[in-house]
Amino acid sequence: MAKGSSTSPQQSMTASPGDVDAIVGGYHGAPFAVLGPHVAQVDGEERFVIRAFRPLDARVLVVSLEEGEHTPMQRVHDAGLFEVCFPVGVAPFRYRLVAIDPTGAEHEIEDPYRFPLQWSEFDLHLFGEGNLFEAYTRFGAHMITVDGVRGVHFAVWAPNAQRVSVIGPFNGWDTRTHPMQRHSDVGVWELFIPHLPQGTVYKYAVKSRFLGYEIDKSDPYGFYAELRPNTGSRIWDIDQYTWHDEEWMAQRPTRQALDQPINIYEVHLGSWRRVPENNGFLNYRDLAHQLVDYAQKMGYTHLELLPITEHPFDGSWGYQCTGYFAPTSRHGTPDDFMYFVDYCHQHNIGVILDWVPAHFPRDAHGLGFFDGTHLYEHADPRQGEQRDWGTKVFNFGRNEVRNFLLNSALFWLKKYHLDGLRVDAVASMLYLDFSRETSEWIPNRYGGRENLEAIDFIRRFNELTHTEAPGVLTIAEESTAWPMVSRPTYTGGLGFDLKWNMGWMHDMLNYMEKDPVHRSYYQGQITFSLMYAFSENFVLPFSHDEVVHLKRSMLDKMPGDLWQKFANLRALYAYMIGHPGKKLLFMGGEFGQWTEWNEAKSLDWHLLDYPAHIQLQGFAAALNHLYLREPALHQVETSWEGFQWIDLSDAAQSIISFCRRAANGDDLLVFVCNFTPVPRLGYRVGLPSPGVYREVLNSDWTQFGGSGVGNPIELPSAPIAWQSCSCSALLNLPPLGVIVLKPSSVASGA
Repeated sequence: MAKGSSTSPQQSMTASPGDVDAIVGGYHGAPFAVLGPHVAQVDGEERFVIRAFRPLDARVLVVSLEEGEHTPMQRVHDAGLFEVCFPVGVAPFRYRLVAIDPTGAEHEIEDPYRFPLQWSEFDLHLFGEGNLFEAYTRFGAHMITVDGVRGVHFAVWAPNAQRVSVIGPFNGWDTRTHPMQRHSDVGVWELFIPHLPQGTVYKYAVKSRFLGYEIDKSDPYGFYAELRPNTGSRIWDIDQYTWHDEEWMAQRPTRQALDQPINIYEVHLGSWRRVPENNGFLNYRDLAHQLVDYAQKMGYTHLELLPITEHPFDGSWGYQCTGYFAPTSRHGTPDDFMYFVDYCHQHNIGVILDWVPAHFPRDAHGLGFFDGTHLYEHADPRQGEQRDWGTKVFNFGRNEVRNFLLNSALFWLKKYHLDGLRVDAVASMLYLDFSRETSEWIPNRYGGRENLEAIDFIRRFNELTHTEAPGVLTIAEESTAWPMVSRPTYTGGLGFDLKWNMGWMHDMLNYMEKDPVHRSYYQGQITFSLMYAFSENFVLPFSHDEVVHLKRSMLDKMPGDLWQKFANLRALYAYMIGHPGKKLLFMGGEFGQWTEWNEAKSLDWHLLDYPAHIQLQGFAAALNHLYLREPALHQVETSWEGFQWIDLSDAAQSIISFCRRAANGDDLLVFVCNFTPVPRLGYRVGLPSPGVYREVLNSDWTQFGGSGVGNPIELPSAPIAWQSCSCSALLNLPPLGVIVLKPSSVASGA
């Protein structure tokens, strides 16, 4: 480019009046057609033209990066549109802008509209058909380098928008300054903005083509968010963390196999512990150290986190999510949460996330009515609203919506190394008439009540996650009799690895809440679960839902005086460990929280100042470690080969007995449960094999707060056929107690 007067800009305007009005009016959907560098016809000749919209600046200059020459731009519209038209023969060149504000201050800046668009036609095609399975690497705000310049690339889906702009403090929240470029076929918008630092707050200003609707939205693919009540997204480089969990990740498929112990501690991070001085939230890093130490001490293999996906309302416990790609900022940054997961893995603790693809909240900054239309949700409230929860239902029949949710699942598994997803409210997804009156739902195309699109989505979710993240667990919270939830999709199942056994949980709690004098009439409630125990791969849950407002805590559910409450709870937990199925207990239940769970405050750790609570905690740990070290308790949990009833018929005395076996068939444990407060001394129980048995655990041991009713160190079996066995022994059964026996030749100790 030549220097001097020959480079003076022309006074002519080269853009059409309509384009100019759209740019300065803030409603142009293709700003790259107007702004940035162009070759334009001027008086029949090709000229190099640069245009910039700088509404807050008094003057703007173009600086050649090759020659360093400063060329003034002409203000061609009072609103702040500037243009320079170079003489014939000046070839396009790389440049920056110098913006001079009304005070005379100069700022050298990059022009976002000189950088190339990043989306390929192939990416757009895959997204349109719902098969762009790494869309999270394209959508959202990504810190990248383009043409040697570090900046942030933004992309969002809004097919019915007339204009989408990136707004934030960097442009004074002016919707006109950084309009995005639309890819018309699928409605993807993108823009690269140079030099934005990590942590910068931003939103998308959406102007719809319909009804004059305008709104500022947080980023559906945003990786980090402002702390509530603020609702902006924040720029974050999610690829900067260095992981140290290679050994765990390599061993995960083996560690999480169905013949391994899976003992889950369900945790709400916001209320497990809080900062005592101000009731504030702990950072993810602090939680990592405290929770992992506790989980190891207590014998848990996994932490299951109530949703830490970003959510605006604490009282939703995370189940009304607005940030499907953002760990909540309540506990720190994305890097802090990566540290949490990494630290767990380095100490052999798996991390499962509660994930909510069924519905989302109505909050104005979220997904609802995103571009002035029902984009993510159904338009018809009979399909698109979940009235029980006041939320919107995802439109699983739309390719782009399925793609969004599948990407969310893969994102957490691949970017955050999570070991599993527990899918919330699966029943509400499977049935169109879930919690609806007859006139409030629309049948499927065959006239049925099954949500065919959601079923297809669930199966695709399970196929994809297991292909892309080998060794992960997918777990269904599903409360109906839908068949084959945890069976492979190629056999007609839904494809989950595990399913919560809600029926067992409700039956057991209903039974244990009864006064023992009445339990003889309800013996079936503790035995019925074996009628279906192997129809699915089950998790036995005592979850957060059972200890919320008006449901009472686990300890408070138990009948009787203070001693009996603790004894009942110990017996319940012991029976749970003996029953086939993986295990889950919500925080606080292990030490006897008295009050119902309250998400707004810490658990009542001060209860551990009292012996009864310390003893219950010790018993929970002893049970967990027994489960971990005894193959009979976890190797065969999905078939009758691992379980044998000894006797289930003594309803009059509320006693049951059964045997658990390891895969080799010889390694075994015998459980005898007495659910009345009456000790049964000299009670004959059948034993599955001859030999000498040892009591490896007794819920009535004094160290656990019990009365001390037990048995001799050695219990030789007698060749007396009894119940379903060829031999037997006389046992002392403790009140409201469970004893666990093992042949002494392989007894492992308490």
